This record gives sequence, C-alpha cells and structure tokens, in this order.
Amino acid sequence: MTDETPGLVPSGRRGRGGADARRTLRGSTEIRQAGFIRRNIKLYEPFSDDQLELIEHNAETVLEETGIDFYEDEEAVQMWKQVGADATASPTEERRFRVRFPRGLVRSLIKTAPREYVQHARNPANTVTIGGNNTVFAPVYGPPFIRNLDEGRRYATIEDFRNFAKLVYMLPSLHHAGGTLCEPVDVAVPKRHLDMIYSHIKYNDKPFMSSVTSGERAADSVAMCEILFGKEFVDQNCVMTSLINANSPMVWDGVMLGALKVLARANQATVISPFIVAGAMSPTTTVGTLTQILAEASVGIAFTQLCRPGAPVVFGTFAASMSMQSGAPTFGTPEPAFVTFGAAQLARRMGVPFRSGGGLCGSKIPDAQAAYETSNTLWSTLLSGVNFCLHAAGWLEGGLASGYEKLIMDHDQLSMFQKFSEGVDFSENGQAMDAIREVGPGSHYLGSAHTQKNFETAFWRSGLADNNSFEQWQDEGSKDVVVRANAKWKQMLRDYVAPPLDQGIDEALLTFMAKRKEVLPDTMS
Repeated sequence: MTDETPGLVPSGRRGRGGADARRTLRGSTEIRQAGFIRRNIKLYEPFSDDQLELIEHNAETVLEETGIDFYEDEEAVQMWKQVGADATASPTEERRFRVRFPRGLVRSLIKTAPREYVQHARNPANTVTIGGNNTVFAPVYGPPFIRNLDEGRRYATIEDFRNFAKLVYMLPSLHHAGGTLCEPVDVAVPKRHLDMIYSHIKYNDKPFMSSVTSGERAADSVAMCEILFGKEFVDQNCVMTSLINANSPMVWDGVMLGALKVLARANQATVISPFIVAGAMSPTTTVGTLTQILAEASVGIAFTQLCRPGAPVVFGTFAASMSMQSGAPTFGTPEPAFVTFGAAQLARRMGVPFRSGGGLCGSKIPDAQAAYETSNTLWSTLLSGVNFCLHAAGWLEGGLASGYEKLIMDHDQLSMFQKFSEGVDFSENGQAMDAIREVGPGSHYLGSAHTQKNFETAFWRSGLADNNSFEQWQDEGSKDVVVRANAKWKQMLRDYVAPPLDQGIDEALLTFMAKRKEVLPDTMS
C-alpha cells in the first residue's frame, strides 16, 4: 500500500490490522454503489449571454462601490490589501473592515481555480469527480433534530449520526457521505466534531466533509485525514469537500474565514455558498439576488486562491425564498429555481464547479407537501447542471430535522434521477427496429425477443412505490410509503456490515481523538 493507493494503511507504515481488514472484506456484504452521475442530457439555461454579462457587471459594481465586510479576521483583510483591495475600518465595531475591490481584481484571482477536481474516498471505488458534466448527491446537512415515524421529532444524538452514516453508506445513489448529518447534541460542542469525522471514516467509505465551525476543528479534520490517507497524499490530493457559508448579506465572518484558510491551505475543497433567503438576506428579485450571490461567492472563491493558488473550490449557493406573510423560508417555488439556473450558468462562465439545490422542503413531516417541494427542487437541481448537491436526501422542516423515512423516500427518487441522467439510448437496440418488424400490426410486444432481452432493465422501478392492485395492497396491510420507508431503514440497519478499516488506522484515530478531548472543554455551547 502506497500514498498513491489511499484507504487501508497510512503512509509510511503498515497497520497491525491489515490481515484482519482483508478477512473482514472477504466476509462482508457487498454494497453495490451506483457511482456519481455523468450527465448525458442537455441543461436548461434560461439566461442569455447579454443577461449574464449584465449580472456580472452589476456584481463588479457592488464589489467596487459597496464592498464586502470582513469581520474578526485581520489576516484576511491584510491579504486583500496586499493584492490591491481597499480596506476601511468600521467606526463603530472593532475588527470589522469594509473591503472594496478594484474592478477585475477578484476575477483575475479566480483564474487559478480548477474547473473540476477529484475527491478521494478511502474506498477508491467511491472516489468522485466534482465539476464538468458530473453530479454528486450528498445527504442532509446540519439539523439539530431528527424525525421518524416511531418517535416523532426529538433532538439528535451521536447514535442518530452513526445511524445516518450507516444508511448513507448503504444507499447507492448517495455518492457522498456528507458532513453534519445531524447535530449530536449529547456530545460537548468543542468535541463533537471528532466523533462526527470518526463516524464518517468508521461506518462509511464514501468521501466526506470537514468540520467548519472553527479553524481549530477544521485542522482536526485535516489531521484525521492525514492519519487515514497519509500526510503527503492529503497535501497533494483532495480528500474533503466542505461547506463555507457567507454571512449574507455581504459579510464574511471570522469563523468561516478561519475554517476556509485551514482547508484551502491544506489543498482541500471548499464550497463557497452565500446562504440566501430572498427577501431577507437578498433583494426580492431574481436578478438582484443573483447579483449579490455572485459578488459574495466570487470574493470567497478568490480568497481561497489567495490562500493557495490551485486549491479546489466550488461556487455554491443555498437558494430559497421567504413567505412575506410569516417570514418563514419556502421551497420548491419558481423564484429559487431561476436563481439556481442562473447561478449555475454564472459558475460555468467563471470556470468552477457549482453547488446548489437538494431535496428541500418546508414540511414538518414526510407528507405530500414534502414530496412536491422536494421534487420541484430536485428537478431544477438536475436540469441546471449542479455538480455537488448537498441536502439531496433526508431534509425536513426547512433544514431543522433529518428524517429517517425522508432519507429513504428521497433516495428512491435520486435513483430515478440517476436513470434519467443517462439520457436516451439511440443504439441499434434502442431503436428497436427488430422488435417492430417481429411484432407487426395488431399484436403485442410482451413475448418478442427484444422485450425478453430488455425487460429487466427497460424501465426504472421504484423500491418503495406500491403498484399492485387495491386488493393486494389492502391484504398486505394498506401501508403508505412512509410506513414502507420506516420498515426499510430499520431492516437496513439490521443488515448493516461496516466497510473494512485497517485496525492500525482505527487505533491511531482513537488515540488522536482521546488526546484532543483531554484538552477540549466539556461545554454545550
């Protein structure tokens, strides 16, 4: 095992558990992953070049005239000043600076960012390429609550986090393990990132995300990856893609900047995402919102290149509108869809990968509202050309809850989108002329040679939907899709077999965590 083949043994030594890991691999239940999507369909691009150029011009005007606030990170301000930006200290708040950017400066810095990049998984078969014609689905991120049919809504625990990590590992059309699958509130805040990163490594072998709630926690994430992959490999390759949110409108704060600097300098990918609820954190109009998103995101993307030219980075946005009556975010509506389509076009013009969309909904339970809103958001996600899709499965209650049943229901639809992305078969078999000649007028195709050859793979089939007769459905208990999803995730957890992890790596990770926990406080805030 070498640095060029990451996963089971860290660089420079062989773990004591190598033979044990191989025995586990031979005896484990194989999980057949679908692999990330390589789109073979055309994208929907509603904005003309002239319209996109207008948005880009307006964003440059915002950066030149209005500027972006940098808060509690004087190093970042000095880095901008060194390349020609102007910084003015706030007269009322310490450590807050308004930074204005000469027209063209930010764009010139972004040129070193890669158009696409590879994120390595500890199982090389699950490595993904982010950018280009690819789409990578990742699960829900960040909720403090979980919901399931048996318990309803409650605060999440580390056991829930482990459960979600196991389920995501077993769901083939989730190509990425994600990050904060739920917030385990039973673990001290300064320490919980260690348990979350370890759970991703231990219970899943797909690529995963760093902790970003402080620079120190991001550094711990990098250190744990160095144990897993080897220090040199991590320095030269991306092994984490992690979320960095702008504090919209037009503020970059010290917490996010601290994590960004650690990750970019370590050559790890960051998803630079303005968190937008239009009407509250951006203008009510699509063009105004796109202008602000582009201004905020381009500054963050350029800053990664100030930290380390060539560091992988993703143009991201979380796009939602709000109810002007209640103030609550709304999902699955036309305006955020247009924001997603437009931002995707802007990202392609910038020459970097794009993140947005997901299985978003405002519903509190996995009901018809959740299904409609999720479907609407996922269609715009796919057709806009999103490369990295966070929140693709499991999202409920505007992001406040991770749903066990919702995870299973959403994944069923993701498998359909995976099939749709393959496009239409125009091969000789796809043309089916032999079938048409064989059957002719007035007969049927059920017994034709072509049907017999293709029937097993001809049509996508849901793993959850009930398409039987009413009588059969009734005889089997009249179960709705939520009940069926509930049974499925429980059976999956009963069947779960962990992917093999070298014992030496496991011990080294646990030792690192124990040492870090000795010096970190046991506070819950």
